[in-house]
This record gives sequence, C-alpha cells and structure tokens, in this order.
Amino acid sequence: MSLQDEVTAVQRCLDDLGRALARLEKHLGSQDLELRRVRTDAAHLRESVTLLRDVHPAERLPPEPVPVSDAPYDASLWKDVDDEGLGARDRHAP
Repeated sequence: MSLQDEVTAVQRCLDDLGRALARLEKHLGSQDLELRRVRTDAAHLRESVTLLRDVHPAERLPPEPVPVSDAPYDASLWKDVDDEGLGARDRHAP
C-alpha cells in the first residue's frame, strides 16, 4: 500500500469513529464529559492526519531538469557588480 492509501484508510477509520461516537452520544447525551473529551481527541486526530497528508503529498513527480547552456553569459550582466570579498572594481578594498 502506498502512503496515500494508508492515510486514506486512517481517515476512513476516523470517519467510522465519528459515526460510532454519534451513536454513543444518543445513549449518553451530549453533556457527558468523557464523550466530549473523546470527540475532541478524534477531531485533533483528524487535523493531524490532514496535516500529515499535506506534508507528504501524493507520489511526487521528479522535478524536470532545467537545461543550462554552455555558452558564456553576456558580460553586460556583470558590469556593475562587486567581486565578492574584493569590492567594486573601481574602488579600493577597506
């Protein structure tokens, strides 16, 4: 099973848990402290699984390579730049 299949299976289980808690709420009432705690925990689990899915999206395609030309760059691109650590060409280093 892929990661996405596993996450989907967990989400289905949480859906089942939500339905079971709704049935239990009919018997215990919505004011039961422990039931509210379990419902809150289930909601946190659902949020965590959603975050997990977002962090690990479906099978990613490898990034497409970017072709880089072997031709030299245009010298005008560098006319006003400083040489790293040396400063500008027309000034002295401090």
